[in-house]
Parts: sequence; C-alpha cells; structure tokens
Amino acid sequence: MARNSYFAFKQFRIDQGECAMKVTTDACIFGALLAESSGLQHSQSILDIGAGTGLLSLMAAQNCNGKITAVELDEEASKQAVSNFIASPWADQFQLVNSAIQIFSATSQQRFDCVISNPPFFQQSFKGDDQRRNMARHTDSLSFTDLARVISWHLAITGEAWILLPVESTQRFLAAAALEGLGVIKQIGLRSSSRHPNHRHILVLKHLIRDKPQETQEETVTIYIQSPHYTQETRQLMSPYYLAL
Repeated sequence: MARNSYFAFKQFRIDQGECAMKVTTDACIFGALLAESSGLQHSQSILDIGAGTGLLSLMAAQNCNGKITAVELDEEASKQAVSNFIASPWADQFQLVNSAIQIFSATSQQRFDCVISNPPFFQQSFKGDDQRRNMARHTDSLSFTDLARVISWHLAITGEAWILLPVESTQRFLAAAALEGLGVIKQIGLRSSSRHPNHRHILVLKHLIRDKPQETQEETVTIYIQSPHYTQETRQLMSPYYLAL
C-alpha cells in the first residue's frame, strides 16, 4: 500500500502526513474483520489503544453507534487523528486522549465492551533514526505485559478485545494475557498469498471463566491471488471501504 500523505476511503479520509505509522493493508483488513463482528456492532463503548491515524476507530464508527475513546501517546499523531475524526460523518462518537495508555489506565476505571489495538510489537529489533517511528513500532513504550494488564482492567466482563500482531510475537503476548486472566477465542491468520505462511495474527480475547475450558477458533485470510490482485475474499471484505472495489 502506497504511503501517501492521505488515504481516501468510501466514507472517510485518513490524513497521515504527521503520523509515524501510516495506513497499511494489514490494519485495513483487521479493521474490516473487526467491523463484521457482532462484538463490535453491539458495543456501546470502544477503547482504541494506540490509535495512530484513527483508522481503526473510524472503521469501527462506520459499523456501530458506540462511543469510542481513542488513546494515542504521540502528540502529532493525536492532532491528526482528531482532524480525521472531525472530518468524518461520526465526529460525535469520538474522544481522543493524548496520553500513554498506562497513564490513562491509572486514572480511569471505565470498562469497555470492545478493546482494539494495533500495538507496538518489535522487541530487540534494530532501530532507525526516526524516534517517533521507533516509539510506534517497538515495545519500549508499551510492553506486552502492560498491554495485557490494561486490556484486562478495561475490558467488560462479557467484552471482546481485538489485537493485531506479527506471528512471531503471538505467543509472547498470549503468555502475558493468560497471566491477566484473558484467553483467545479466535485466531485469524493473515497471509499474502496461498504460497506464503501467515505473517500476522488477529487475536480475539475474552476474560477466562473459571473451570470452563477455552476453545480457540482458527481461520486464515489470504490477501492476494498475486500482488496487487486481491482474492475474492479480500475484495468482498474491503468493498465497504476501498474506493476501487
């Protein structure tokens, strides 16, 4: 996906020139799958951890009437997300909090029906010269332990949390989540084509119920027949959003 200063969708536009992390195909597919879920559609309150451009919050707002609290640490990204929210048809659904999620969580006891996050995920990886991009991509600012603790604290007892992670980070995060009483009910693999292994996992988590075994439903989404040609599955999934579909 080209990293232009903006990305136009059918019902909203993402200006992203001031954001360290741009709109990606994986994040768009994550948002579309989230939007299809009954857990999101029936939510009255949603928490977006690390909102960035506001992409996931906007895709959620297109598909539900719930109030969305978007928390973003980076000041410039926060300003851009606010601008994107105001320009959308759902401006009154959003609240943007420019803060580390750990600080927000320390002062808020609110429970949310749905928690969503495309979090920083690199650990001990080479870092470039762009400090804002490093912060957005690496777990220095939000460890998996902190993320799992925040999700457990803010997720309603019957709520769902949706997280997008690289495959290689999945087990580390799930280990942290289990310590906070969270279990994965669905794991969706994303792969570039049928010839490629999964490169991302979408994890759907809930609070574990004592003495009740937790079953995990597993699915796979294949993005391309051959890049840049989408599979029919992807075309159908993204048709409510992409202008060209």
